[in-house]
Amino acid sequence: MFASSSERTARAAALATQIRPTAPAASRLLPVAEPLTALLPDGALRRGGTVVVAGSPGRGATSLGLALLTAASAAGHWCAAVGLDDPGVVAMAELGVDLRRVVFVPRPRGAWAVAHTAARRLLARARDRAVVLLVLVEHRDDWPVPADTVLEVTASTWRADGRLLERRAEVRAVGRGITGRPRRVSLWLPGIRGAVAQAG
Repeated sequence: MFASSSERTARAAALATQIRPTAPAASRLLPVAEPLTALLPDGALRRGGTVVVAGSPGRGATSLGLALLTAASAAGHWCAAVGLDDPGVVAMAELGVDLRRVVFVPRPRGAWAVAHTAARRLLARARDRAVVLLVLVEHRDDWPVPADTVLEVTASTWRADGRLLERRAEVRAVGRGITGRPRRVSLWLPGIRGAVAQAG
């Protein structure tokens, strides 16, 4: 027996409700500090996404990575940081990171290239749990699996007046959703008050 037109319409509506995403797109985005919005495709972090932050030691890559987590962790969202062997609790607190909301995964012994399986497992777990996965590396190719966004600190200089005051860092962003030329932003990492700030 064939269903009537009204029954088919009701079934179609019920099916659409079942397959409709359970959360609107906006709820899949996590906030970042205002100076960092220009680096990311949506001006925010995406749940289940991976952001690789690369830079030579001392250039500010660690500060940039932690600054990315401040707004999201302060708002009560969970994040995971990979490759940070010594988190530096005082520095993170000064940047505004809520340590109760960040899981730290140390870099595996040896290069990430020989830990491809571990990297893929972390990526799958982040997607499954809708957690932002932040990866800190010295070189952008050190992380063996594709990332949604790659932020690279290409240069940095300190401003001093008898003591180190603030570090200006040049950041280059590439990845999904960034079309055309890479995005480039100048930041204070950290700024004179400790937090990240946009450099003029």
